[in-house]
Amino acid sequence: MSDNRAVLAGGCFWGMQDLIRKLPGVKSTRVGYTGGDVKNATYRNHGTHAEGIEIIYDPQTISYRRLLEFFFQIHDPTTVNRQGNDIGMSYRSAIYYVDEDQRQVALDTIADVNASGTWPGPVVTEVEPVGDFWEAEPEHQDYLERIPNGYTCHFPRPDWVLPRRNAAE
Repeated sequence: MSDNRAVLAGGCFWGMQDLIRKLPGVKSTRVGYTGGDVKNATYRNHGTHAEGIEIIYDPQTISYRRLLEFFFQIHDPTTVNRQGNDIGMSYRSAIYYVDEDQRQVALDTIADVNASGTWPGPVVTEVEPVGDFWEAEPEHQDYLERIPNGYTCHFPRPDWVLPRRNAAE
């Protein structure tokens, strides 16, 4: 079976990349700009793009659902255009699906997060089809590996975990 692709946005891409890359089954990650209106987006000119992360993963080892559950645990999906001290459209919460299956898993996961009552409010995460992904500049790639004490507003929240529905999850 071949690898799959996921594209997520949940605030500053440095912290997202640092945490997601460590999940078993994640083969590679890169940060960039997605979901917006500027061709060849850059840090200085990314228009309405979000800071995002592209994830290549082995679906035999980690499911898309598990990726999304972790995504919802490491950022606050209940704040509009904000993560921690970062404010603006660049820092919105979004899932960019690559096919109909991913879209449905995203909608189901959001419904489960909302129904759980565990998060501090309703999920405001956008669910949109994937579009162009403009790779960020080299200084943004692997940032927290190169600068371990660098800025991040992402961390696993042990209380923000969905209960398992069955052993296969």
